[in-house]
Amino acid sequence: MITSHPTNKRNPTKTDLAADLVVVGGGLSGVCCAITAARAGIKVIIVQDRPVLGGNASSEVRLWVLGATSHMGNNNRWAREGGVIDELLIENMYRNPEGNSLIFDTITLEKVVSEPNITLLLNTAVYELEKDPDDTDKITKVLAFCSQNSTQYELTAPLFCDASGDGIVGFLAGAAFRMGAESSEEFGEKFAPTAEYGELLGHSMYFYSKNVGKPVKYVAPSFAIDVTKEIPKFRRFNTQDFGCWLWWLEYGGRLDTVHETETIKWELWKVIYGVWDYIKNSGNFPEAENLTLEWVGTIPGKRESRRFEGDYMLIQQDIVEQRPHYDDVAFGGWSIDLHPADGVFSEKPGCNQWHSKGIYGIPYRCYYSRNVKNLFVAGRIISASHVAFGSSRVMATSAHGGQAVGMAAKICAEKGWLPADLAQKENVKILQNELLKNGQHIPNLILQDEADLVQKAKITASSTLRLTELPEESKTTPMEFASAQMIPVSAGKVPQITLHPYASESTELDVELRMCSRQDSHSPDVVLEKKSFSLQKGRNCIKLDFQSDFAEATYAFLVILKNEKIALKRSSQLITGLLSVFNATNPAVSNYGKQEPTEDIGVDTFEFWVPQRRPKGKNLAFKVEEGLRAFEVENIRNGLQRPTHQPNAWVADFEDPEPTLTLAWSEPKKIKRMELFFDTDYDHPAENVLIPHPENIMPFCVREYQVFDDRNKVVFEKMDNHQTRNIIVFDSPVETTTLKIKLAHPSTTSPAALFEVRCY
Repeated sequence: MITSHPTNKRNPTKTDLAADLVVVGGGLSGVCCAITAARAGIKVIIVQDRPVLGGNASSEVRLWVLGATSHMGNNNRWAREGGVIDELLIENMYRNPEGNSLIFDTITLEKVVSEPNITLLLNTAVYELEKDPDDTDKITKVLAFCSQNSTQYELTAPLFCDASGDGIVGFLAGAAFRMGAESSEEFGEKFAPTAEYGELLGHSMYFYSKNVGKPVKYVAPSFAIDVTKEIPKFRRFNTQDFGCWLWWLEYGGRLDTVHETETIKWELWKVIYGVWDYIKNSGNFPEAENLTLEWVGTIPGKRESRRFEGDYMLIQQDIVEQRPHYDDVAFGGWSIDLHPADGVFSEKPGCNQWHSKGIYGIPYRCYYSRNVKNLFVAGRIISASHVAFGSSRVMATSAHGGQAVGMAAKICAEKGWLPADLAQKENVKILQNELLKNGQHIPNLILQDEADLVQKAKITASSTLRLTELPEESKTTPMEFASAQMIPVSAGKVPQITLHPYASESTELDVELRMCSRQDSHSPDVVLEKKSFSLQKGRNCIKLDFQSDFAEATYAFLVILKNEKIALKRSSQLITGLLSVFNATNPAVSNYGKQEPTEDIGVDTFEFWVPQRRPKGKNLAFKVEEGLRAFEVENIRNGLQRPTHQPNAWVADFEDPEPTLTLAWSEPKKIKRMELFFDTDYDHPAENVLIPHPENIMPFCVREYQVFDDRNKVVFEKMDNHQTRNIIVFDSPVETTTLKIKLAHPSTTSPAALFEVRCY
């Protein structure tokens, strides 16, 4: 049957929607912004011009999510970002330890559609906006079009967040922005690139292959290039690298990375299909006979385009010097990672990565436009110089900042403020405290929460770990490189430590006691004492009695210098806040264990001390004469939810059959809500794709617990926990003088631990 339609129905359907916040861009920064704002209680519309959420982390691009942890390849200990991005990555670890990007798509989508305060528009591109005629520095609505349902949307809100990657809203609104690198003179940045190196980072595109079990023929398309003639790095191609291991398949840094994206994509397709032609048909890869292309990206992963100016611009010195700012709301820790503009066609190394000695704060003033009054910015387009952008651009850092914007939008909507109003010193404290309550770590800040009933409770525990020994495993590990055990110490001297090194012949063992020059960082750059011991062949017993006094609680580094004639035993016990690190375990970093610039480019020289991934990642076995007392019950209300200068957790004794924490008040309290923060190992990067993980639940994480009232009634229980933050909302308030939280040890080698409990 043919149905005729009136002429006016040829036009697209028009739909008007209104919210408190419109977020444009469905990458991880936009997603985390929207979820944070929605959970805080305001109405959010999120607009994404692609069919899936996640941006560069989605199945369309398949880049791994990384931030301050940097594959554990730097000195940023326990630095995985907190809050919503942590929740996403930990959920992905639980469901998808193999790193399937399609599964990560579903996890991201599920988190968004589960929020009743979010309206999601996929396949919908913003193309125009309107401003307030009485105040042309304010946006009133954005116009968007969905090609799939032929619908035009008019989206109205008092606040907007541009998390679109290219900054389409900021651009249309006339927000001040930059493209390309600043000169070194503008901000005194010594790492600013030359014109020869180039002023923009390019795009990358990836491919996956699979073995089909029989020979597969490949005929390259006519547009594929001969990589042996055109790509200086062609010798790096092999059959083992796929997906974002091929991050250096990059191009476009000398083009307009916004308007010439399609040109860049075509060049990358020419390279990829030329690479596959080389692998399949050069004769150099007999192992590729049964391989076929399984997937090639259809949109490139973008690194750089516009950067919008806020009331503060992050620069190189902020990162290297770890400068604090009164309005820090997020943190970064990825290296300053700049690439040659010619990308894969360049003779230069694919990247130059220079790390700071620890994480650095990012000010709130970087997250809104300085001249469009109601516009937040999030993601890689925040207010940063080109050099600082080299670090702040990565996805976990971007997502962490997106969360700050989401909470800022909630506060602004609630109080009738514009983004810049919240930047005032007294006002920004409100934002910082709300972020800390939601698990967002901010360097140098501690949660102050007067509404938390735990702050006035008497806290007791059935036991507290006093660590006297990490028992030895049976096998020994040769000292192929220098090793160090991080030990939490209180003010005063380090307790006497006993080690049992094994020597293949008579030799000398050199030991150092070190600490970091910054309390909350973890680069062992200060040598306090040196000792040398003569060892006999076989098992030796040495006692380390250091005399150095520590002025405050911190991590001491017991450093055993490299000696291949010596072997040490490791321990299978994994305990919150304890970690062993090694020098020269990461050949990807400069000088095999040391960052040492050959010219003055404004970065530090220092050693890398990094952990090994599990299952290899284990503590050194040792004994402590007096025992380590770093796991006290008072830690659960000290305002810190991760190891910084100390473990900051209550840890139960291994032998305690039912580890129980008791909160007691002198009079009954009506408790409506509880929050508990468990240890999901913030030192593990939890990459979402490509890198498999040895477990789907972090070994430190408490899986089972119960909450009892003063009549010993179970008011809540959880039998399958894997998340960091657990929020308990009681159907009706629990009126009680005590709450008992009974935990189960995660395993025989990891005792139960809890970072924080809060009650309201």
